Amino acid sequence: MTPWGAGHAADLAAGDLSVRVLTRGATLRSVRLRGVDHDLTVGADDPALYAPDGPLRFHGAMVGPVANRLRGAQAEVAGRLCRFEADEGAHLLHSGRAGMQYRIWDVLGRGPDTLLLGLGLPDGEGGFPGNRRVTARWSVRAPATLRLEIRAATDAPTLWNPASHAYWTLDGGPTWEGHVLRLAADRVLPTDAENLPTGEVRPVEGTPFDLRQGRAIRPGAPRLDHNFCLGDGPGPLREVAWLTGRSGVSLVLATTAPGLQVYDGGHAARPGAALFEALALEPQMWPDAPAHPHFPAILLRPGEGWSQITEWRFAR
Repeated sequence: MTPWGAGHAADLAAGDLSVRVLTRGATLRSVRLRGVDHDLTVGADDPALYAPDGPLRFHGAMVGPVANRLRGAQAEVAGRLCRFEADEGAHLLHSGRAGMQYRIWDVLGRGPDTLLLGLGLPDGEGGFPGNRRVTARWSVRAPATLRLEIRAATDAPTLWNPASHAYWTLDGGPTWEGHVLRLAADRVLPTDAENLPTGEVRPVEGTPFDLRQGRAIRPGAPRLDHNFCLGDGPGPLREVAWLTGRSGVSLVLATTAPGLQVYDGGHAARPGAALFEALALEPQMWPDAPAHPHFPAILLRPGEGWSQITEWRFAR
């Protein structure tokens, strides 16, 4: 473990894969594959870039307790209206300044290929009820698999929907143009002008969002900041996304989550970088779920265990 700003950095390795995880935000800082001369994800060593107003504030971080957006920065929780501090117009994005992406997580365990982090979230922080405890176990497995296991519990009904917000650039170029993306999703959530779900659950067939067969995608065609529906609730660990660069480097994403937010990186970039530098794939529950009763619920109650597993499998 080496010092890193207000937190630390941990290097994990097994087989052909090595990664760096930051205790600040349980952030995935670096992913390196043997034989590939560039990083496969986007990050930095300057902690100021990860500040709440910094350009990398979500890059690689564990965002939450509720990822994505909540309309009007409010939601009903077990019959109680909870209000939050809006940080994207009138709405809440990634839980605002109280997000756990800005917190220093505790190191609960460490090995050459695994890191267990934990964080306590007090009742009322950011407007969210319940004293909550979350752990994130990062592990690397040969030949080249990265695994993340998230677990959580609460002592009062609360909203819970964290997501790992890693950005991927398999060719190491200025943008991700030319990557081939395939998704095991036959539905998508349309959004309004403020990037909030309209409530419609639309089949992808016949739309630009039909990626079931896989195809080369171009930045901005179409713009991507959408939840692709993988199921109507958490399921078994299964492969749901396949991303391949022109270089032949590939990533297969498997998850237990029922949704995958695909964001093209077109709104923000790190200093000196191009827009669309990297593509974010965020396993999650569906966004703004409290406003849409037909979406999978994100209510977590006392006594209920919550877990989510994601694996990233690399090859070249």
